[in-house]
Amino acid sequence: MGYPHKPHPRETQVLSTHFGTADARTAEGWKQRGGYKALQNALGMDPLAIQQVVKDSGLRGRGGAGFPTGLKWSFMKQGDGKPHYLCCNADESEPGTFKDREIMRWTPHALIEGCAIGAYAIGAETAYIYIRGEFTEPLDVMERAVAEARAAGIIGKNAMGSGKTVDVWVHKGAGAYICGEETALMNSLEGKRGNPRIKPPFPAVAGLFGMPTTINNVETLTAVPHILNNGADWYKKMSRPDNPKSTGTKLWSVCGNITRPGNYEVEMGFPFGEFLQDLCGGAPNGRKIKAVIPGGSSVPIITWEEAESAVMDYEGMVAAGTMLGSAGCIVIDEAQSMPRQIARLARFYAHESCAQCTQCREGTAWTTKILERICAGDGTAEDLDTLLSIADNMTGKTICVLSDSCATPVVSGLQRWRHEFEALITRKTVHAVPAVVA
Repeated sequence: MGYPHKPHPRETQVLSTHFGTADARTAEGWKQRGGYKALQNALGMDPLAIQQVVKDSGLRGRGGAGFPTGLKWSFMKQGDGKPHYLCCNADESEPGTFKDREIMRWTPHALIEGCAIGAYAIGAETAYIYIRGEFTEPLDVMERAVAEARAAGIIGKNAMGSGKTVDVWVHKGAGAYICGEETALMNSLEGKRGNPRIKPPFPAVAGLFGMPTTINNVETLTAVPHILNNGADWYKKMSRPDNPKSTGTKLWSVCGNITRPGNYEVEMGFPFGEFLQDLCGGAPNGRKIKAVIPGGSSVPIITWEEAESAVMDYEGMVAAGTMLGSAGCIVIDEAQSMPRQIARLARFYAHESCAQCTQCREGTAWTTKILERICAGDGTAEDLDTLLSIADNMTGKTICVLSDSCATPVVSGLQRWRHEFEALITRKTVHAVPAVVA
C-alpha cells in the first residue's frame, strides 16, 4: 500500500516528489533537494510575517478539520512570557488513511523542517511529533532523522546558527484511536490516560503542560516549507478558479475495492469521478462502485452517483453530502453488503471509545449490537428507528466527536441504503460480521 509507485501523469507531486527515494531520508540528501532552505530563511523572519504568508496561501489543516493553519497559529499570543509548544499529530489512526506515515517513511526531514518553522512562527522553542505506536518503521526513521538534524545543528539551542532555540522531539504513542484527538494527544504526551479534555480552555490558551499549544497534522506542517520557498500565490494557484477557499495539493489514500490502491497527490478541485476511474482504475473484476467514504470512516458515506460528480476539495465534498476529512478514501463495490460494512465501522468505534462520555460508551456498543443482530438475520423493523434515535443522542453531545463518527456512517447508510437493511430483516438474509481481534 502506498509508495513507491509510478506517478500518474495527472498527479501534481509536491509533498510526494521524493517518496520512494531512499537517500532523501538523510539530512544531506534532503539538503541536496533544497531542504532546510525554508527553515534558514524563516529563522531570519519575523514570526508574524511567517504566519501571514501561511494565511495568504490558504493552507488548511490536513488532518480532517480543515481549519486555516495561519489563523490557528495567530491564536498563540506573542510575548506572553509563557513557554509555547507545537504538537505534530502523527497518530493517523482514522480507518482508510495512510498518507502521513508515508511522509515520515520517505521524507522525515521535510516534516522536521515544517515542525521547526511552525514552532518558530508561534513562539515555541519545542515541538513534539506524536507518532502512533504501531508505526514501527516511521518511528525508527523519524527518530534517526531527528537525531541527525540535532547533531548537524539544524535544530537545537542554536538552530542553523541563528542563535535561536528550536528543538524537535519524537514521542511514541501507545496505539489508541482516541489519541488522534488533539486534547487526548496532549494528555497522552503528559503521561496521562488519553482522554479528551473539555473545551474551553482551548489548547492555544492552556494546552500541553497547561501552556499555550498548537496542534497540526503531519501533512499540514510538511506543506509549510514549500509555501515559504515558492510563495503564497504559487500555492493558491493550485485550486479551482471559482473556489479560493481550498488551495494547494492534497494527498489522498485510496483503499478498498479499487484496482490501484495507494497514495495519490492531486490539486484541490480535481474531479472525483475521474480520479477514482482514471487514476485509481475503478472497481476490480469488472464490478461497479456502489459506495465511497471519501475522508476516512467518520465522514458520511455517499453513492457512486454522488461521488462521480463531486470535486475534491472541502467545499466540493460538502456539496456532495459528505466531507473531505483526512482524505482517506474507502471504495465499496456492488458485491458488498452495506449493513455489514457499517457494522464493522461501528464495532471499530465501540472498541476505540475511551468510555468517558455515557452517550459514546453506551451508544457505540448499543449501535454495534443492533447492527450485528441485523446482519445475523435477527433484526426487527423497529431496530432501524432505534438506530437513528441512538445516533441522534450521540451526535454533538460528547466531549469529542468519536460518538459522532460512529453515528455518521449509520445515518448516511440508512439514508441511502435502507432497502438493504430492510432486506436483511424481511428476508432473513445472513451477512456475518468478521470478528475483530482486540
